[in-house]
Parts: sequence; C-alpha cells; structure tokens
Amino acid sequence: MSILTETLTWIMKRRMPRIEAMYRRPIELQEECFQELIESAKYTEWGKKFGYSEILTEGKFRHQVPISTYEELFPYIDRMMQGEQNVLWASPISWFSKSSGTTNARSKFIPVSPESLGDCHMRGGKDMITLLINNKPDTKIFDGKGLSIGGSLSSNPFNDQMLLGDVSAVVMKNLPIWAQMIRTPSLDVALMNDWDQKIERMAKETSQENVTSILGVPTWTLVLIDKVLEVTGKKNILEVWPNFEFMVHGAVSFSPYRSLFKDQVFPSDQVSFMEIYNASEGFFAAQDDLKEEAMALFLNHGIFYEFMPVEEYGKSNPRTIGLKEVVTGKNYALVI
Repeated sequence: MSILTETLTWIMKRRMPRIEAMYRRPIELQEECFQELIESAKYTEWGKKFGYSEILTEGKFRHQVPISTYEELFPYIDRMMQGEQNVLWASPISWFSKSSGTTNARSKFIPVSPESLGDCHMRGGKDMITLLINNKPDTKIFDGKGLSIGGSLSSNPFNDQMLLGDVSAVVMKNLPIWAQMIRTPSLDVALMNDWDQKIERMAKETSQENVTSILGVPTWTLVLIDKVLEVTGKKNILEVWPNFEFMVHGAVSFSPYRSLFKDQVFPSDQVSFMEIYNASEGFFAAQDDLKEEAMALFLNHGIFYEFMPVEEYGKSNPRTIGLKEVVTGKNYALVI
C-alpha cells in the first residue's frame, strides 16, 4: 500500500463519526442547517421579499415563504446569469449547472454557490468515499484511479465571466489537487464537448490506467466499457482493470441493469455497487450499507429538507412537513 493510499484511507476513515452524527442527531442537524440558511440569505433580494429576518421557526417559514417551482424562480436566475448578485443567495455566483426536466425549456440552469460546491457536492463526494471504505476497510481503491464519466462546460452566453455545464463537469473543474491525482481521464478529455470523440479518447486513456472504481450513469458506463473492450481487444473488462472494486451509479434506476453488471460486466465478487442521489441541485444521499438498497439522506450538507405527502402534490397550496414528522413507509415528494 502506497503512502498516498495510507494517508487518504486514514483521512477518509476519520470522517465516519461525522456521518454517524446524522444517525444520532438528525433533527438537530436539520434545525441548525435551517437557521444557517435563513441567516445567510436574509439580506438577499429573496430574503427581504419574504421577510427572512423575521423567520425564527420552521413553521413561520412554511407560512411565510411559498413553495416555488423552477419556472417561478427562473426570472431571478436569469438575472443572476446576466451578472446580478445578491439575488437568491449572498455569496458571489459564477457557476451554473445545466440540468433537464423543466416544463418551459429544454434545459434549466441551477446557480452553484461556493457553499453549494464545497459544503454539499464536494462534501458529499468525500462522504461517498468514506462510506465505500467503511463497507470495505481493506480496500485498495486509492492504489489505482477513479474513472469519472461526466459532462462538459461552456461559457455563459449572457456573461463571459461565468461558466455553465453539467454539475459533474463543474465539480471536476473545481476538485482539489489530491482528488485530481486519483481520478481519470485527464481533465481536458473529461470535459470535451463532442461525445463520440470524448468516448474514444476516454477509452484509449483509461484502458492504460489501473482503474479501481467508476462513477457514472449506468447507460454511459456501458457505452464506455464497450469502447474500452473494442480498443483493447479484450473480452472482459476485468482483464483490462483486474483491480477494479467499486461501481458508483446514479441518475436512473439500477434495477434494469443490476443483473447485467453483476453477471456479465463485472462477474466477480470483488466488485461492489453503490447507489448515490446526486443532482444539479445538490448531493442528497448515498447508500451507506452496500447490502441494503436504501440510501441515507445527507442532513448536514447545507440543504434543508421538507417532505410533501404525495396526496398534496399538485395542489395550489400544498402542505409540507419537517423531518421530525416523517413516517417511515410513507411516500413523499422532496422539497429543498
């Protein structure tokens, strides 16, 4: 085991008590998060409009601040993309993540604040690694490289001082040096715009690396693996990456792909699978026990959660509840 592996493993293991605090103090952590967010945003245009300085309780917040759709927030975001600051958040915004799924546009643009980047996306990534190590203490994941299948970046058409792109690309561009050292492919390849050229370059580059993990959407992962096998002439990807240990997946249900990956793509007991819930809006959850399909909600990552009973969904003034009122086994829509 290399010094880098020993050091990183030791650091990540020391993060586990922080994750365990979510199990012990879930309500308190969410209350602390709520107060920090209200305090941070009370002098923004949004905070002044809805009287954040008067809000001391979650009940007051629910009464005073309406649930807003992306379409209702878009006029504010549009102004932020043109350079206005202190609109929805106090810290300077220079990054926007591009996502899909809106009703009025092909794409939606989510402001990524320094806090969202560091306290949510980056912290979630570190906790993901910590959970991998906690599930497999003897892992040698850091002896090799983590393969990240991400998107691309482009300039903001309204303001050339800002960049926008898939959240994976935004995160990759801002990773610390130590994280860049243990990932593959190189940043210039990972952020390429042309998908066909990108897959070709990724396959050639990563096939020469000791890849020990993959982070990506199952569909994209299959495309890349097929290309790696084509480039190398191998029949099985474990012939290319014999030390492979973990596949981390998200964005779509893994159920239709589970047997394919377990029985054909990675036919070995040495390979484990972890599901994460990472979106443009935040890194919400990760599978903390790889023997169970459930994911643990990240409660101290700068996001305050409300839960909307499914029967309230679609109403003009839907009712939401806080974490302490949630009943297990009941379905809710997540409001952030």
